[in-house]
Amino acid sequence: MSEFEEYRNREANLTLAKKLTVGVWIVTVVVLALVGMMRFVTVELPEGVSLGFLPPFHALLNSCAAVCLVLALKAIKGKRIEQHRGWIYVAMGCSLVFLLSYVTYHFTMPEAVFGDTNGDGVLQNGEEDAAGVLRSIYLAVLLSHIALAALSLPFILMTFVYGFTNQFAKHRRAARLVFPVWLYVAVTGPVVYLFLRPYY
Repeated sequence: MSEFEEYRNREANLTLAKKLTVGVWIVTVVVLALVGMMRFVTVELPEGVSLGFLPPFHALLNSCAAVCLVLALKAIKGKRIEQHRGWIYVAMGCSLVFLLSYVTYHFTMPEAVFGDTNGDGVLQNGEEDAAGVLRSIYLAVLLSHIALAALSLPFILMTFVYGFTNQFAKHRRAARLVFPVWLYVAVTGPVVYLFLRPYY
């Protein structure tokens, strides 16, 4: 029996799946609450301390997650289960570190505004005119990135739970829908960073 067939014949662990599903929804609520609070709560850092170095790190983490997702897809198409699992674990790890770092950054640092050439955090009329159509493109990418990241979070986690608990039919069905969205979010993260890079 091949490795692939052996995995497919494993018995589903429904008891663990139920516990993990509760965890998925707790994590989703906590994450979305933290992301919502970022715009309204500021945590003061000690004098002389800055987390301004984090945005390129975030772009790197998203890029790594995107590469890992593509490699995970390639592995599963070749029926290499262990490689697939390994790449998914790395992608999940990159996304987790990104999330923790991203929330920390936005709780402690002022928000960068596309087109804000003088760095005062406010987009003046002249600055908005100078940004032109590029700002509209940036906003379209940013809004789709944020919306899909928020909407896909519980589905990404549930797809992982299905695979982890040997519910392979559900895992496969969910992955077909979730994978392109997760990949889009991972790819557009660095794109948003490149748009904003001149304004950090």
